[in-house]
Amino acid sequence: MAHDIRALDEGYLAFWRERLLCTLTTLRPDGTPHVVPVGATFDPVGGIARVITNRASHKARNVRAAGEGGMRVAICQVDWARWATLEGVAVVRDDAEAVAEGVRRYTERYREPRVNPDRVVIEITVDRALGRA
Repeated sequence: MAHDIRALDEGYLAFWRERLLCTLTTLRPDGTPHVVPVGATFDPVGGIARVITNRASHKARNVRAAGEGGMRVAICQVDWARWATLEGVAVVRDDAEAVAEGVRRYTERYREPRVNPDRVVIEITVDRALGRA
């Protein structure tokens, strides 16, 4: 079920605040999907979903390989019959401010992550929301 990204209902937003594991789907350079479990956060006001990761991870390398314009990706989470998917264009950010914001939001939803000097944040500008939450 598609949702209006500009008017997401509280049930859908609350689902994105629950401590649930997600999956991130990126595309490898050969076009095949790479799906991995991640912790993800969603800022509905800014329209940004975030995933913190190591700069050498496959997911970060896949997004970087798409170039400056970014890569179309999907983040999904499921809890039995409830599910939600956010789609949009992802870019990798490595500036201190962007990484700190990703860590702050991750800490709010999950827990404080371990220190990682090679951390980057994948930022997804969300333009589509699907689900039944």
